[in-house]
Amino acid sequence: MAVTEIELREIATQAESIARRAGAILRDRVDQPHDIRFKGAIDIVTEADQASEALIVAELRSAFPRHGLLSEEGSGYEASGSTLRWVVDPLDGTTNFAHGLPTFAVSIGLEDGQTPIVGVIYDPMRDELFSAYRGGGATLNGRPLQVSTIDRLITSLLATGFSYNLELRARQTPAWSDLLTRVQAIRQTGSSALNLCYIAAGRLDGYWERGIAPWDVAAGAVIVTEAGGTVSNYGGGTFLSDRREIVVSNGLMHDQLLEVLHRYEDQ
Repeated sequence: MAVTEIELREIATQAESIARRAGAILRDRVDQPHDIRFKGAIDIVTEADQASEALIVAELRSAFPRHGLLSEEGSGYEASGSTLRWVVDPLDGTTNFAHGLPTFAVSIGLEDGQTPIVGVIYDPMRDELFSAYRGGGATLNGRPLQVSTIDRLITSLLATGFSYNLELRARQTPAWSDLLTRVQAIRQTGSSALNLCYIAAGRLDGYWERGIAPWDVAAGAVIVTEAGGTVSNYGGGTFLSDRREIVVSNGLMHDQLLEVLHRYEDQ
């Protein structure tokens, strides 16, 4: 479905407003006792995830009734005659939130097919709003973003994530160990969405993860691309959010990162 740049800008502006209001819910609840439910052995959801999702879904459905929606906590529905789909994580970094670690965000992305075209991510604890739409560049609180100029792995600061699937986490260990000897440092922030924003802002240089969900990375993929970075699958091909894998960098060292990851393609 063709969407003009003017329409994308207007859509992004609406998503920014929604993300700020959802973020206020999280900020107001972070220091309160939480109702924590386990979705898996170590995967959790809190009352804040659900409250944030309820607000976002209601607002998006009202503003864009023909668009589909996929959200982490299950409030999804099919599109009505449209290829556009919202991909939402109402609280990316739930484990951090539940432990009182103030690194989490609201992530709202819009896809055409499986191609991300709008991305808005809001960190309510730092009041940082990252936003981008296809062809419009990426911004942080209205200021343009640009990826770093690091061009060698050995001088790079990377991030990755740890799967909630403990068996998959064990299989991924060799790749982490290999890269630890080839880079300046590796971080695990606990928020995939913020990892991508930090690459767009030049704070990180690369990120990789397998088993990742669409809502974790769809919005951030637009933000990185519009800031001049590269987003791909593990083979270096087109990133599609439903494929559950992602490799992100400033672009200058993307091939170097892929070369290492290719040694562990089955992990």
